[in-house]
Amino acid sequence: MMGERIYLYDTTLRDGAQTQDVDFSVADKIAIAQDLDRLGIDYVEGGWPGANPTDDAFFAEAPDLTRATFTAFGMTRRPGRSAANDPQLSALIQSRARSVCIVGKTWDFHVDVALNIPRDENLDLIRDSIAALRVAKGEALFDAEHFFDGYKRNPAYAASCIRAAFEAGARWVVLCDTNGGTLPHEIEAIVRTVIEEHGIPGDRLGIHCHNDTENAVANSIAAVRAGVRMVQGTINGLGERCGNANLVSLIPTLMLKMGYETGIRRADLPLLTQVSRAFDERLNRAPNRHAPYVGSSAFAHKGGLHVSAVEKDPSSYEHVEPDAVGNHRQIVVSDQAGRSNLIVRLREIGMEVDPKDERLPRLLDLVKQRDSEGYAYDTAEASFEMLVRRELGEVPKYFELLRFHVTDERRYNALGKLVVESEAVVRVRVGGEIRLEVAEGNGPVHALDLAMRKALEPCYPLLGDMRLSDYRVRILAAKAGTAAMTRVLIRSANGDGTEWSTLGVSTNIIEASVEALVDSFTCKLFKTGAEPRR
Repeated sequence: MMGERIYLYDTTLRDGAQTQDVDFSVADKIAIAQDLDRLGIDYVEGGWPGANPTDDAFFAEAPDLTRATFTAFGMTRRPGRSAANDPQLSALIQSRARSVCIVGKTWDFHVDVALNIPRDENLDLIRDSIAALRVAKGEALFDAEHFFDGYKRNPAYAASCIRAAFEAGARWVVLCDTNGGTLPHEIEAIVRTVIEEHGIPGDRLGIHCHNDTENAVANSIAAVRAGVRMVQGTINGLGERCGNANLVSLIPTLMLKMGYETGIRRADLPLLTQVSRAFDERLNRAPNRHAPYVGSSAFAHKGGLHVSAVEKDPSSYEHVEPDAVGNHRQIVVSDQAGRSNLIVRLREIGMEVDPKDERLPRLLDLVKQRDSEGYAYDTAEASFEMLVRRELGEVPKYFELLRFHVTDERRYNALGKLVVESEAVVRVRVGGEIRLEVAEGNGPVHALDLAMRKALEPCYPLLGDMRLSDYRVRILAAKAGTAAMTRVLIRSANGDGTEWSTLGVSTNIIEASVEALVDSFTCKLFKTGAEPRR
């Protein structure tokens, strides 16, 4: 096992694109392919030439990958046509891809019902297509669709299909659990049988698993244990229905846990977290904070007993070093926290506190009380810092929001078009001056943000490069309906990309938003060393 090579095949741009509510543009595909190439993935499958305008445009602008083999996807020739006269095989051959992967039937049920052709003819489709592509491209791969379901029903026929591809020259014969219903022990047993009884060596076999039983990663590992040497999957487990095997989880498991080598250099493995999160950002969705290895909570420690042990030796509660995959350790302060949590979090914000400091119990009680009220400081590091520093008297009073008023109006204009407008009025004390400002926005929070800026920026110009980058609302007591307590989380950013999170909690969503806004402005001023106005 140690030092053996596993090849990684990414099908995000094709299989992943079949995810509900996911649509890649050509620019998206180019950027994602380049990220995968930079990481060190062996094969990047770009899509299906001729299937749709996006894939056609993408293959016309195929990115110049330096490490990965750019691969096109298609299917075996159609019944009744020769390989030389099949339009979709011609599109694959003419594409700029360096390799081609085709899918073919290996389950007799599909041959009989879906293709409705004699089973021997299906073997001819596989042989002819692989042979033609190998001659034209030099490398051809065969995706054995529904292989495991087919093998369980008719082992001899399923085996004859993959033998046909192998003997025709397929570089990789990929065994597909297309319906995602096979379990790890079944995968391992069938793969061993394929190698030992049907004569296809492991270094010519791949695995392609779907996640319909939450076993895609486990099934892929089982196949590797049985001898396959190529793993197919997608970034963050994207894919049709319940998704595909998640390469982001598989890669570090194969490399760090099982000792395999891949096309990813050890020095590049820390790029994994960045690639995963950048991918979610491109899809405009929040990363899964609980994702193994790369999630923001993957190395988060909340229980006081855990934190105390981690402080002595991180391996007591961490299975790998966070840095190995580009992540970092996070100490959470909440109502579950102990003194160790608080000390570590204070150290992270640059405050060295003696463990015997008499202020610690008071600070810990304050954090726990606030947590019970709905303030989740594990998601809002800036609000936590402002809370602690205010309690210790370290935050100057840069400004005071004395009053605000928000008006929303829904009306039809003179042209009969529906118009919704928000107007905010704020009264703010800055030093010895009271400033009254009015602003209109596309919503109440936007209007309040603009009004606050009009009041503060003349006194604190450095607020000018600060922007709101994310805004989220969570209902804390859903049974209360529209009267429920809400938690607002605001993510702010500087022009240089520095980000910080603040939060507010109230039954009034506008009040919660204002609380988070005030904390965000205050944090910016404090961190930049602004002098309070007198």
